[in-house]
Amino acid sequence: MGYRTPLYDRHCAAGARMVDFAGWDMPIQYASQIEEHRAVRAGAGMFDVSHMAVVDLEGERVRAFLRYALANDVARLQAPGRALYTCLLNHEGGVLDDLIVYAVSEHAYRTVVNAATREKDLSWLRREAGAFGVEVRYRDDLAMLAVQGPSAREIAEGCLPAALAGAAAGLKPFSATTLDGWFVSRTGYTGEDGYEVMLPAAEAPGFWDALAAAGVHPCGLGARDTLRLEAGLNLYGQDMDETVTPLESGLAWTVAWEPAGREFIGRPALERQRRRSDLRRLVGLVLEERGVMRPHQTVRDGDHEGEVTSGSFSPTLGGSIALARVPAAFGERCRVVIRGRELAARVVRPPFVRQGRVRV
Repeated sequence: MGYRTPLYDRHCAAGARMVDFAGWDMPIQYASQIEEHRAVRAGAGMFDVSHMAVVDLEGERVRAFLRYALANDVARLQAPGRALYTCLLNHEGGVLDDLIVYAVSEHAYRTVVNAATREKDLSWLRREAGAFGVEVRYRDDLAMLAVQGPSAREIAEGCLPAALAGAAAGLKPFSATTLDGWFVSRTGYTGEDGYEVMLPAAEAPGFWDALAAAGVHPCGLGARDTLRLEAGLNLYGQDMDETVTPLESGLAWTVAWEPAGREFIGRPALERQRRRSDLRRLVGLVLEERGVMRPHQTVRDGDHEGEVTSGSFSPTLGGSIALARVPAAFGERCRVVIRGRELAARVVRPPFVRQGRVRV
């Protein structure tokens, strides 16, 4: 038996197929994964993401610490409630994790890290934070729900506490508001608009029930994966890990090079790497024949060879799509080796789908 979120009983009662995910018993799907995927693209779906780790960082020098610990620059967060996406790097520039960090107050920030990297991230942050006098606190008293889709915000606001709903309605993308232990951010991992809501664990089942009664479709991790792949969003452990840098993972935009005097962990390694002309790059693939691309399959353009990092069937496109890490000189057309056969694919720039619209 693995860890269980506060919504475990709700998932079982709804007939979800439960699987082990990073040590947690999580719903992979309820009935049809494709129906769950399409519910998010067309209306509103909700995900239990309480397995992810909410981590609060506090101290007088917390801003200085995060400017040193993260590749993106929290100095860009000019006011409480603002958020940014970034990578946590090792000293070689490899990606320890990707995360979102929120400015809560002058001396307090919140971040959300991946379930599979929780212990590693906490250990790393605590070790590096010591010199700054920063407290790193894992908030295992909180649950987290994601409500995503074109109708998600309107429906969710009707289920939030009234005072919080009004504040949430005025949020811009990548911003957050908090009240009475609830924390609502306009962020997500599906390519659709919506909210991610962190709230006291004991209050999560009631909020889930209210969303379900309002017509929000429960969705499992299977649909979450196909949605994020269509949106061209990386998955830690597949599209990047400690052996690759953001520059090789389509995440160069998450590295704040300016100001030039800001020292951050991994910067010297990244500076050396960005001067190279032969860096591998992460690209999108659309399969032009019948088949499904999967991680670790070989891709070839004739002279060069790469590897699929994420691949699946796309319900929106009606065919297979993938992310692949390929050499710098890789061409615009390639072949993917699937079960011993080489199938034709074209190279595209993600996202494949964003806010319900096909982009490739």
